Amino acid sequence: MIENPLRKKLKNHKIVLASGSPRRKQFFEDLGLDFEIRLKPVEEIYPETLKANKISENLAVLKASPFKGTLQTNEILVTSDTVVWHNDESLAKAGNNSEATDMLKKLSDGWHDVITSVCFTTPNIQKTISMTTKVKFGKITEEEINYYIEKCKPFDKAGAYGIQEWLGAIAIESIQGSYNNVVGMPTHLVYKTLMNMVD
Repeated sequence: MIENPLRKKLKNHKIVLASGSPRRKQFFEDLGLDFEIRLKPVEEIYPETLKANKISENLAVLKASPFKGTLQTNEILVTSDTVVWHNDESLAKAGNNSEATDMLKKLSDGWHDVITSVCFTTPNIQKTISMTTKVKFGKITEEEINYYIEKCKPFDKAGAYGIQEWLGAIAIESIQGSYNNVVGMPTHLVYKTLMNMVD
């Protein structure tokens, strides 16, 4: 039987995914990896001077900080963060219906960037990668926004939407870059990075 190349490369290592996201969990399952989910709380705050990918990179590294000194020599910790960047503003997770509505109205009928950063941490090294995907929304009506928020409750997602959900199906006109990156993980870059991290 032909073995998964990445699984073969990582046979003496253990992947630790520090994310409660079911989408990121599914991506690692799709990559065919054995991994453990290990969660540690962290307050997601960053300097206000940061912009675009610098925000997601900062937060991806920050999410690794509670694990300092706890990783075994053969463990590779993976932390990540996704930012929706629109008109020089970061649209984070919405706290309520009103915030979600405001965000989706901003995104309606225009382009925005979805940036995901992934941080790989071992006891000896730390490496961070980032990818940007450009997404174009058509015009979204208030009725469509209200229906989507009521149906999908997208409060755990940057920009208050999931591309894989109803709104993505009816509103997204164009994508420039990786679809998986918009869902929450640039899987092709994760694969390449892990392949190159291990001798």
